[in-house]
Amino acid sequence: MASIFSSSIGRKFAMALSAFFLMVFLLQHFAINILSVFSPDSFNEVSHFMGTFWAVQFLLQPILIFGVVFHFIMGFVLEIKNNKSRAVSYAKNKGSANSTWMSRNMIWSGGFILIFIVIHFIDFWIPEINTKYIVGDMSGLHNGEFRYYEELREKFVPIWRVGLYCLGFVFLALHLLHGFNSAFQSVGANNKYTNGLKGFGKVYAIGIPVGFIFIALFHHFTH
Repeated sequence: MASIFSSSIGRKFAMALSAFFLMVFLLQHFAINILSVFSPDSFNEVSHFMGTFWAVQFLLQPILIFGVVFHFIMGFVLEIKNNKSRAVSYAKNKGSANSTWMSRNMIWSGGFILIFIVIHFIDFWIPEINTKYIVGDMSGLHNGEFRYYEELREKFVPIWRVGLYCLGFVFLALHLLHGFNSAFQSVGANNKYTNGLKGFGKVYAIGIPVGFIFIALFHHFTH
């Protein structure tokens, strides 16, 4: 295992695998949250299931947290390891002429997304953990009704929070526009399907963040 992370190829491969995992989670997270726009009852039911099913809580949730931490740590490690080679390359060639803005600034977009994730945890995950495991209420109910939908809508009342979330999803889109294709390249997926993957990557990288922005704005303006 140590030899895998000691090589640049190994680190990039591990980074790609964590990226795939997080992109699948992101799609699943969006699929659940968009239900809050079209079917609050379904959103409540799915949220309650995800919040109480033992496999999600005690197996998938720890794996997700590990995946997030691993992805960002590996990203910073790769950035540090590549700094010297970048400096040499940029001395010979103009960096902006050989790479996109997104690829040169993945560390900054990733850093902002990390801050955004911490804020998101403070807004939703920590209060949920407190309700279930400290207060001890696993019912998911408030005044006889599921609380998930109302709690989500209340979070998007302040315009500053809506603006912060929208900005976070803009950075997520910028990060994904490069990261999606980079992950496939790192695992050697350069074949006849490359153009199709690039096209799907753009749809995913723009569509998912725009969808989350729509959810935030919808609940803000319809509250």
